[in-house]
Amino acid sequence: MAYTAMSGNGTTAGDDPLQTAVWRLRSRACWADAAALLRPDTPATALQRAALMVEKCLYTEQGWEEAEDALRTAEALAQDDEERGAAACERGQLAYTATLHGVRDRADEARAALGRAAALIPPGAAGRAVLDFRRGLLAENLAHSPQAARAAYRRAHAGATAHADPLLLSFTWRHLAGLALRDGELAEARHGFAESLRLREELGYLVGTAPALASLADAEVEPEASRLREEARRLYRLLGGVPTWLARQLAPPAATA
Repeated sequence: MAYTAMSGNGTTAGDDPLQTAVWRLRSRACWADAAALLRPDTPATALQRAALMVEKCLYTEQGWEEAEDALRTAEALAQDDEERGAAACERGQLAYTATLHGVRDRADEARAALGRAAALIPPGAAGRAVLDFRRGLLAENLAHSPQAARAAYRRAHAGATAHADPLLLSFTWRHLAGLALRDGELAEARHGFAESLRLREELGYLVGTAPALASLADAEVEPEASRLREEARRLYRLLGGVPTWLARQLAPPAATA
């Protein structure tokens, strides 16, 4: 989520106090509480609320109606092409998330919404990097096209670097590393996963730290791999089983007879 209502995104000293409070709640998996701090009476705050609720769906597989309501408000308040494009980007992410979690097949809606966003968000805008990342997710997980995904993630990585967006960089590092791991490039995968983990720890993005630890474990050897997974399990339990999809990755190996 790269759209904020006031100065900064809450992750560094000097950012708007409201954004700092929103970030602290968001990073601890309290999306509804974070959204409650924002009054959806401007395009920026409405969009930020929608993005928070969409992210909640991704991590918890719950809150679909609340996300839809917030998104409709953001779409209604959008006034220019960039705001309409950002709302379309969130619409595409929500449809992608519903498809990914098996709630309902909305893959066509996701592609159409992200395509609409691409026509509205100008090249070089901060929102373009988020859009490129999400198009990579579609290519990797719905279209099963790792080549297209890698190209989109690299564009997103370059955009996140240009706009100094460390949170997005933590995502691009992680997903590029995942593709490298799939190709057997262990050193590249280990580096990318380690960078993702470093950024999330520096930002205090607690809800994203357990997935980063588990991913790095997949590229490490024992005993480091087991240590990383145990730390991921600790954080996963601390956050009450969020993100839900991490349970499969952290499940202990089946006992052998």
